[in-house]
Amino acid sequence: MKIKNKLIHTYKKYKHGLILVYFFIYMIWFTYLERTVTTDFTPIHSTLDKYIPFMEIFIIPYALWFLYIFITVAYFFLTSKQDFYKCCAFLFIGMTICLIIYTIWPNGHYLRVNLNTLGRNNIFIDIIRRLYKLDTATNVFPSIHVYNSIGAMIAIRKSESLRNIIWLQISTFILTVLICMSTVFLKQHSVLDIFGGIILSIIMYAFIYLPDRHRVLKEADSKLSNV
Repeated sequence: MKIKNKLIHTYKKYKHGLILVYFFIYMIWFTYLERTVTTDFTPIHSTLDKYIPFMEIFIIPYALWFLYIFITVAYFFLTSKQDFYKCCAFLFIGMTICLIIYTIWPNGHYLRVNLNTLGRNNIFIDIIRRLYKLDTATNVFPSIHVYNSIGAMIAIRKSESLRNIIWLQISTFILTVLICMSTVFLKQHSVLDIFGGIILSIIMYAFIYLPDRHRVLKEADSKLSNV
């Protein structure tokens, strides 16, 4: 009975994590698009793209994205249901919008460099070579890498328990900027994909986080009126 009660207690405490099942739906959908959208797509490119050099060092912030998103979601899952729900709503709704765009408007790019002709080889080049094999140059606009990075930064900034930790706020901002930069320096995305991710994040911010601000302002006005 003790074990059963403990399991019930644990389930009730963490049942909000059930929404993470969406991740499996996302992966199935995204993998399907990666396998079917191969040659017949709209090329995404900008004049600015040709002025951006390939810099393999940016594989570091690019790879840190996975840890960044995981830690952010895991932290809120364990500490705050409200922040967890908002963070997941921001990420999951935006990611779904991206998948819908990829589905009805297949897109990609031809920006990748030939790693064999660079004239240099190092551990970063080796990692990027594997990345190029695993991740196709399609389904790029808007950039989910950019969108999710901004979403994590916003969630951390809006969290009451984290907003006053200055070093954390500065660090997440810098990491987010570096991740966005990495997408173009590794030739994984066009500059346009970054703008697409930014625009989508602004729209989602208005839907997910601004209503709270309006509620707080209303409550403040109400208190002032009663003074």
